[in-house]
Amino acid sequence: MNTWGTAAFDNDAAKMFIGEVLEDGAFALQEAFEVVLDPDTDFVAEEEGARAVAAAETLAAHLSGDTATIFDAALRDWLSGLQTGELEPMRELANEALGRVAGPDSDLPEFWTNTEGGEVWFGNVARLREVLG
Repeated sequence: MNTWGTAAFDNDAAKMFIGEVLEDGAFALQEAFEVVLDPDTDFVAEEEGARAVAAAETLAAHLSGDTATIFDAALRDWLSGLQTGELEPMRELANEALGRVAGPDSDLPEFWTNTEGGEVWFGNVARLREVLG
């Protein structure tokens, strides 16, 4: 996975995930959460974790109505076409997925620990968990 920043969509996996959302809609978000929560998965790989963070950012933008973190115009358009609260049932699933992505059995915390942007990345995940909590 190529990462160029600390925001949810600042990596190749998340950028590709946008296309999945535009093609598959809410199913893509749910799948991103379920992949990292799969009980048969011992360790969350970087790419799956990044997809789950991007899905959580998308869900948070929908639930809060604040799309400032969504830089892709097509994804913002997709969000604007949803009914208010349409994705609400995914809130708990997303929060659980973020907990797993930021936990000890995940590549992303190790990737971001002791890096210049690590504090910002962990802060973004904490913000998402608060919005989705």
